[in-house]
Amino acid sequence: MNSRAGLAVDAAQLADRPDAAFTDFDLDSLGLLGIVAELEKRHGVKLGENAEGCRTPRAFLAAVNAALGTAV
Repeated sequence: MNSRAGLAVDAAQLADRPDAAFTDFDLDSLGLLGIVAELEKRHGVKLGENAEGCRTPRAFLAAVNAALGTAV
């Protein structure tokens, strides 16, 4: 998150508050877009609007897992 979104958030914070808005962690839509782009590059899978539109860690994780689970 630091390299793509410009902020450092402890993973434990995200796990402890999965339904908190990304804005509570100072992550805006551009930061999330950077994270999505990095994941797409690393995994060779298009995550698309489902991941880009997520507002919470839980929703983002579900969208990413769904996209990676369908990619074979």
